[in-house]
Amino acid sequence: MRVLVTGGAGFIGSHLALRLEKLEHEVLVVDDFSSADPSNLTTFRGTTIDHDISEPLELSGQFDVIFHQASITDPRFPDDETLWKKNIGGFEQVLQYALKSQARLVYASTAGLYGNGPVPMKEDQKKECLTAYGRSKLQMDEMAIPYFSKHPIVGLRYFNVFGPREHYKGKAASMVYHLWKQMSQGEKPRLFEWGEQIRDFIYVEDVVKANLCALSAPSGIYNVGTGEGTTFNQLVGYLNEALGTQHQPTYFPMPFSASSYQSHTWADTEKAQTILGFHPEWTTRQAVLDYINFLGKNERLKP
Repeated sequence: MRVLVTGGAGFIGSHLALRLEKLEHEVLVVDDFSSADPSNLTTFRGTTIDHDISEPLELSGQFDVIFHQASITDPRFPDDETLWKKNIGGFEQVLQYALKSQARLVYASTAGLYGNGPVPMKEDQKKECLTAYGRSKLQMDEMAIPYFSKHPIVGLRYFNVFGPREHYKGKAASMVYHLWKQMSQGEKPRLFEWGEQIRDFIYVEDVVKANLCALSAPSGIYNVGTGEGTTFNQLVGYLNEALGTQHQPTYFPMPFSASSYQSHTWADTEKAQTILGFHPEWTTRQAVLDYINFLGKNERLKP
């Protein structure tokens, strides 16, 4: 199978590209490296093209599948106009290419478009986008839906993904990573008052699995989460267990309006399980323990 992965040098994209290559598919990566780390593809043997996917690109040959991971993913990216151009312009380019070449399209959407709606969050519930990032992903979904009946297109709404190869993302890296940095240096973890916010943390290995499930799934949009809601306080407990520490959180007021902050994410996974065929293999606790073990063994990642 010949596969195109946009954003393939990024966090999730690199995991996906390397897994597809391991499965002996022919993989082409397109990435402009504006928010990626070339070291993520150190072991990648396929072809990499340095290109902004929101700009026209002619590629030779046909692809069986396009995995579209490229986008600006920072919810607090300061330039809404650039974010919109990159995310919507990039998706328009990829969508038209997939339609023209008859390639199955699997693209990354987000749980950010649910805002502070009811949990567990269902794919068809009312959307409450709190950021330009969330609005851009909702627009992508709306662009894709009209083609579902005539072309294989799968949208995956990622919840809170964490795991190896996210270190380069800075402030946009996961909460798991940032709390590990604090706690591994002997600092108390800093949480918004009072640490009872909820996240559906999902390991990047399971996100790759969901993308592979999308290879044979019917067109549609599916949540990609564990269906497990974890409070920030519980997460600190898992990190203490992984690090062998007993750090207690320091709580501080939210520095911005609570109305612009997604205080909880929690996936309803019924559709993903019954139609996409996706069942996560990692609980949040297991994934945190595995990830912290990885970070502890990699000297260059230690703070």
